[in-house]
Amino acid sequence: MPHEPQPQPPDELDAEAVRTWSSLAVAALGRAREDIDAINVYPVADADTGTNLYLTAESADRALAEALGTAPADVSETTGPGPDTGARTPSPSLSQAVRAYAHGALIGARGNSGTILAQLLRGVADVLGDEPGDRGPGRLLAQALTRAAEEAYRAVAHPVEGTMLTVAAAAARAGEAAGAAAGTAADVARAAYDAARAALADTPGQLAELGRAGVVDAGGCGLVAVLGALWQALSGQEPAAEAVRGRAVPVPQPPQPCDAEEQGGPAYEVIYLLEAAEPAVAELRERLDGLGDSLVVVGGDGLWNVHVHVHDPGAAVEAGVVAGRPYRIRITHFGDERRRARGERVQRAVVAVVPGEGLAGLCGEAGATTVLARPGEVPDAAALVDAIRRAHAREVVLLPGGADQRAAAAAAAERARADGVRVAVIPTRSAVQGLAALAVHDPDGSFDEDVVAMTAAAGATRYAELAVAERQSFTSAGICQAGDVLGLIDGDVAVIGIGLTETAEAVLERMLGSGGELVTLVLGPEVPDALAERLEAYVQHGHLAVDTVTYRGGRYSAPLLIGVE
Repeated sequence: MPHEPQPQPPDELDAEAVRTWSSLAVAALGRAREDIDAINVYPVADADTGTNLYLTAESADRALAEALGTAPADVSETTGPGPDTGARTPSPSLSQAVRAYAHGALIGARGNSGTILAQLLRGVADVLGDEPGDRGPGRLLAQALTRAAEEAYRAVAHPVEGTMLTVAAAAARAGEAAGAAAGTAADVARAAYDAARAALADTPGQLAELGRAGVVDAGGCGLVAVLGALWQALSGQEPAAEAVRGRAVPVPQPPQPCDAEEQGGPAYEVIYLLEAAEPAVAELRERLDGLGDSLVVVGGDGLWNVHVHVHDPGAAVEAGVVAGRPYRIRITHFGDERRRARGERVQRAVVAVVPGEGLAGLCGEAGATTVLARPGEVPDAAALVDAIRRAHAREVVLLPGGADQRAAAAAAAERARADGVRVAVIPTRSAVQGLAALAVHDPDGSFDEDVVAMTAAAGATRYAELAVAERQSFTSAGICQAGDVLGLIDGDVAVIGIGLTETAEAVLERMLGSGGELVTLVLGPEVPDALAERLEAYVQHGHLAVDTVTYRGGRYSAPLLIGVE
């Protein structure tokens, strides 16, 4: 059951206060979500700031609820065994609550604004999670708000005034003044909230994009809602219904190309969680700063959330691989986001699971929303549902990309259907089958006819993969040794070879023996271009009527994928 918010005594700052704040923040952002989306013009007019802030707060609230429900028992605080349960589990501490709250925001941060909100909450946790010493609750909260603003500014590569950073700084200054005057925690929260509202009203005069559109900053608007929830949690007083000054109406969007590159900005948003040491993250910041803009890297203690807008998503992911271990990778093409910003809900979209960032870019250029799958990691249903929602369409064709991903795809489809989205799952078993299906996708035709055509194209594409054997093993083609190159056709080992080129030629000969019109080659990250040139020549020499296309799969892709249509 959802937590019922309970107002706190004005100078009480404990785990229950944090839980109440969290619940009220989710509710406030839920109410303001559409209005905030509507005024989103900076840094990208993609109409999702309210949604991103809401989903970030929802992730934080979920993590907090889990932490408070499973707090470990402290023997020194137990009251003796009960009739059935043994020692009583004590109430969780303020430190446990704020750290769980910040961690949940970090792992679930969405977009530029959600990532900054996660860092703000981390700053709060850095102060409230320590021993208070002789600081009263009011002074402690004031210092937490100051630390939050400082850490948020540090997390953004190029801070811009007139954004939620400006709003956070104004709130921190007012909170410090109230804390210095011996105000209660509720007094500090009220001062921060009022100052944030005033700062938000001034943002159109600080940022040209906001002034031209006649709106306040969307991220700052969300932060005001979060601070209003904090004041309500500590005081029991509900903020005014219209807490934000400014025009919360949709921004008129003139007709324009959907391709972000034609508008002068990066074409992709890349977000991932990263396990890495702090020195490596410092180098990552420099590298990503040279690749794109809107760079925000938040977190610490070995876990980071990376957000950047780039032209080359593969390079952004590769930079994360150099720094540490990236996962939960999300790559979004701004074309669909800009259509949504103009108030357009597309009729149909394609969501594709792909094994390499090169393929993600390729599918993104074709209009698909992509989910990147690392080797050995099958995207779960939640990741696929998230991609379906990002596609923002009434109808979605889902390409799972492999037999091991079908269960998650089926579960995601059911959840999306419950949201009113019509979803069809095409049982693709390889990325090359997904490419074949995407090639015949007709967004203007009927849904059923489109699904049939895409299913037929995928089914008519034989697929192969080349891999290197890790150990001696029995296969359908005989015994292989460690280091042998295996040629798998339609999922079964058909060729065992020594070299990549010779094995690829043997696989192609078998596949083309039953006919074909087009060969698709997807090269892995370590495979030289010379291999593609040799295979193209091999196909042309023996099969004059067969065309060949070559793509780079990028990191995580197999050494070689082959499709024959």
